[in-house]
Amino acid sequence: MPYAAQHLAQAPTRAEVDSLTGIALLEFGTPWCGHCQRAQPLIEQALNDRPDVAHVKVEDGPGQRLGRSFGVKLWPTLVLMRDGQEVARVVRPQDARAMAQLLGAGPAG
Repeated sequence: MPYAAQHLAQAPTRAEVDSLTGIALLEFGTPWCGHCQRAQPLIEQALNDRPDVAHVKVEDGPGQRLGRSFGVKLWPTLVLMRDGQEVARVVRPQDARAMAQLLGAGPAG
C-alpha cells in the first residue's frame, strides 16, 4: 500500500488495528502540525520502497481514543505494527535514517 497523503476520515478502532495482518505503519498527527508537515517527505520516501507496508494515517488530538491507547504525546508518532503488535516506533523523525531504522524493524516475511 502506498504512502497516504491524507488522514483517514474516521480513525480505526483499537480492535481493528489489533486485528491487522502483515506490516502496518500507524502515523499519528494532524494536518496543521508543523512537525508532521516536515516529516511527510521522509515518510513518503521511506514507504516508496516498501509496498508491503500498509500506511494508516490517523488524525490525533484531544479525545481521540486510538492515539491515547498508544500513549501518543507528540506528533508525528509513527508506530510500526506486525500482525497487530507494536514492534517499533519513532517520534518526530528527523532524517531518512530514522525512517529506515523504523521500517527495518518490520521486514517482509
